Amino acid sequence: MASSQNAVLTDRTAAPGVAARPAAANAAAASFAALLEKLDYLDDYQVEQVRQAYRYADQAHLGQLRSSGEPYITHPIAVAALCASWKLDAQALMAALLHDAMEDCGITKADLVEHFGSPVAELVDGLTKLDKLQFNTREENQAESFRKMLLAMARDVRVILIKLADRTHNMRTLSDMPRSKWGRISSETLEVYAPIAHRLGLNQTYRELQDLSFRHLHPWRYATLAKAVTRSRNRSRDSVQKMQTEVEAAFVRAGMSVRLAGRDKTLFAIYQKMSDQHLSFAQVIDLHGFRVVVRSITDCYTALGVLHQAYKPVPGKFKDHIAIAKLNGYQSLHTTLVGPAGLNVEFQIRTEEMHIVAEAGIAAHWLYKAQEAAGTTERLGTQWLQSLLDIQNETRDAAEFWDHVKVDLFPDAVYVFTPKSQILALPRGATVVDFAYAIHSDVGDRTVGARINNEQVPLRTELKNGDVVEVTTVQGARPNPAWLGFVRTARARSKIRHYLKTLAQSESAGLGEKLLTQALRAEGIEQLPDAQNHAALWDRLLRFTGSRSQAELLTDIGLGRRVAGIVAKRLVGLLAESGLRPDAVLLSRERYAAHENVSQGGIMLDGSESASIQYATCCRPVPGDPIVGYLGRGEGLVVHHARCGVAQRLQRKDAERFIAVDWADEPTRLFEAGITVTVNNGKGVLARVASELSSSEADIVRMDMDDAMATTELRFVVAVRDLTHVEAALRNLRRTPSVLRAWRVLPQPAAD
Repeated sequence: MASSQNAVLTDRTAAPGVAARPAAANAAAASFAALLEKLDYLDDYQVEQVRQAYRYADQAHLGQLRSSGEPYITHPIAVAALCASWKLDAQALMAALLHDAMEDCGITKADLVEHFGSPVAELVDGLTKLDKLQFNTREENQAESFRKMLLAMARDVRVILIKLADRTHNMRTLSDMPRSKWGRISSETLEVYAPIAHRLGLNQTYRELQDLSFRHLHPWRYATLAKAVTRSRNRSRDSVQKMQTEVEAAFVRAGMSVRLAGRDKTLFAIYQKMSDQHLSFAQVIDLHGFRVVVRSITDCYTALGVLHQAYKPVPGKFKDHIAIAKLNGYQSLHTTLVGPAGLNVEFQIRTEEMHIVAEAGIAAHWLYKAQEAAGTTERLGTQWLQSLLDIQNETRDAAEFWDHVKVDLFPDAVYVFTPKSQILALPRGATVVDFAYAIHSDVGDRTVGARINNEQVPLRTELKNGDVVEVTTVQGARPNPAWLGFVRTARARSKIRHYLKTLAQSESAGLGEKLLTQALRAEGIEQLPDAQNHAALWDRLLRFTGSRSQAELLTDIGLGRRVAGIVAKRLVGLLAESGLRPDAVLLSRERYAAHENVSQGGIMLDGSESASIQYATCCRPVPGDPIVGYLGRGEGLVVHHARCGVAQRLQRKDAERFIAVDWADEPTRLFEAGITVTVNNGKGVLARVASELSSSEADIVRMDMDDAMATTELRFVVAVRDLTHVEAALRNLRRTPSVLRAWRVLPQPAAD
């Protein structure tokens, strides 16, 4: 009940102070007595702490009822009982009993610190939703609440264990809620909490949450499938029992002591398989299974041999998750055998330690502290939790953070090798770039090429099990924004976005400084006052603009969020008011003519500019063209051809956002220009035109054409050096046979 979504699961209509019915109160007391019986792993002092937390929570929730009519305290008791089944410590059990006190009862964090200490208060706070804050949308509230919970979980994993126990009990009692709320709560459980349980190795909780969600999300499908599965299992009961008897006898003959137990596929797993593979129920052949628990890892492989001698294995159905564990620490051997009457039965073979980890995941840290297996699972889970903190450090937007996290809640993985034979587990669909960022963020940032199994491959290549991946890095290389279109992991995505954002802000700040300097020169001031020597002046200017720092102000100017001219005028006024405008920093207006003002204050362009300066695609200016600069709101500086109709229309309504720009003497790259060619349609015409452009050293970037008719227009975007290069290419095209006309594409000047 601690997240923003769980408040719907309770009934708050009961007035405070109204006592619960005696029978119900007795039921609550009996539930707590049953909880105490499970606490044999705690000492007397710790049990007394749990009792105090219960009394405090019981008093806080007095008069509150659940939708079933039971006293509300029965819910925290049930949550604590689930936590006790994982043998969580006393602090976690106290937090489970108190997990709704802050949210629903007016109890403050300070109250909890005073009565139960800071660790318990921090756990409860991590479970408390963000109802007290105002959000624009429900989705924003949800994303921010999830972020709070996940970050608290990353700092203390007990938070998510309590939360999953809370959600499990709520799902078990969801039938008491109005049916109109089933869909949203079940969808959220299926999309958020079940994947988190799986990611942390809590497989028993994962399966239960899936089945309960399926039951309430699709009640009719659940009931229909349950009947079909029951009929199928009744029909095959004799065959399954016969197979169990023969397998047990085979292990006795082999002198092996094993524990054999049946395990049936869950209804949701069957439904998901039918849905994903477009199967009918009759086509699902692996409804039955057994779990074989042995003493050691060596016995696991020996047991596999015994099974394969007793029954034929199904080809392609063997998986070794012992040698290469799953991302959540799960280990087992999986094999499917063909039993009596052609019945397919799956066997999972594992040790006792592996079994505890498989069922309890990261909770095995408390259940099985003395064993290495528990430590392995805790380490694997903690790695993912730490990655949440890394993503948070680079993502300030809650919705973006949640998008990143959802990417990593995946069920499948591929296992690849570094050149030094280290195994890395990545989500299915991961690419070379994901691999590079999994090694280290610096490796990812500087990646320029890759080899898989000693063959050169593109960076967007998806990895397969067993691939040996080697990446090539270059000092000074930077992430490509196009990588965001194919990377799979949250780590890679957040690192790339963080780098690009930081880079864009830095480059925009540089552009903003140039623009503000230019605007100051137009006001007669030669240079921007130094922030260190004129700190008081900058403080007053920042108060005027509302910016938090000089860098933020310059970035806003570079992105067009603020007009440099307005900021410059205010700065000049502050200089005059403060007496900080000595003659030494003034330019004599007689020293340069009006046209020199532009050249001194204008921004020189050579093509090496950052993303904060863009070249308009409506007119595609090239060196040699007359140009103007438009400072779009939030877009940075956009460079237009001076005769571009779009620019002329913008200038009429937003003249103050235009600034002087000019071409540098030696551009550093090629620029795009639009060319249209009208041709007589015929065989080989397109090839001749393309060949002529190539011979003119004009690279074709894009091309499209009209439907084939007697005459056809071919439209090209070509990469050229400058205006002279464009004109030379057009002259060559006009001399080409079948070409009727060739011209450069420019928007028409705006009408007067």
